[in-house]
Amino acid sequence: MTPDTRTQKTPDIRLVVLDMAGTTVADGGLVEQAFAAAARRLGAEPDSMLDHVRATMGESKIAVFRHLFGEEAKAQQANKAFEAAYAELVDGGRVAALPGARETIEELTAQGRTVVLTTGFARPTQDAILAALGWQDLVPLTLCPADAGGRGRPYPDMVLSAFLRTGAAESVRQIAVVGDTSYDMLSGVRSGAGVVAGVLTGAHDAVALGAAGATHVLPSVAELPGVLA
Repeated sequence: MTPDTRTQKTPDIRLVVLDMAGTTVADGGLVEQAFAAAARRLGAEPDSMLDHVRATMGESKIAVFRHLFGEEAKAQQANKAFEAAYAELVDGGRVAALPGARETIEELTAQGRTVVLTTGFARPTQDAILAALGWQDLVPLTLCPADAGGRGRPYPDMVLSAFLRTGAAESVRQIAVVGDTSYDMLSGVRSGAGVVAGVLTGAHDAVALGAAGATHVLPSVAELPGVLA
C-alpha cells in the first residue's frame, strides 16, 4: 500500500537530505554495469548476483560486496574494482542531472532550507559525480558512508550526521529524507525524519517505497518544493 499524502500536514522542514543516483542524478543503469565489471575482474559471474544488487540499491556498496563475497579482503577488492569501473563511466560522460533536480535544490535553498546530498558510493566516486555535474558548490555539505562512521543506509547515520553537522534543524522532525529506494526510506524512518519521500525515477516502485515507510511518494524530486512549501 502506498501512502495517501493528500490530507497529510507537512512538518516545518528545515533540512532536506537528498540521495544522488536515481533521485537527483540519472546514471542509466551504471551501477549494474560497474558491478558486472567488478565481478568479472574478480573472476565471478555477475548474472547470479544482480538480483541482490538490484534489491539492495541505496545500501552502502561495501556492505553489498561483503554479503556477496564473504571475506573482507575480497569485498574490499571488489569495492575498489566497482569504484574504478564506475569512475570510468562517469569520466565518459555517462551521468546527468535528472530533470529539474538542480532547480529543485536551488528552490529549496531559496525557501530557506539547508540541502545535503548523500550517497552509498565512496567519496572519490561521489566527488567525481559532483564534478561531472558541476555541483561542487551547489550545497553546503555532501556525505558518503565513510563521513558518517562507515555505516551506510539503511542505517540513519548519514541523515543524523547531516542534522548534527549543519545545525539547520532543531528537531529531527524538521528533516526531510528523499530517495528512490527502500533503503533510503528506512534510513529516513529510523532517523525520525518528519518527511520521508520516495521518488519514482530510480530503483524501486511505489509499493516498495510505501512498504519501507515513505510518507510521500512523488513522480520525481521536482515535486518536492511544492510539497514542502
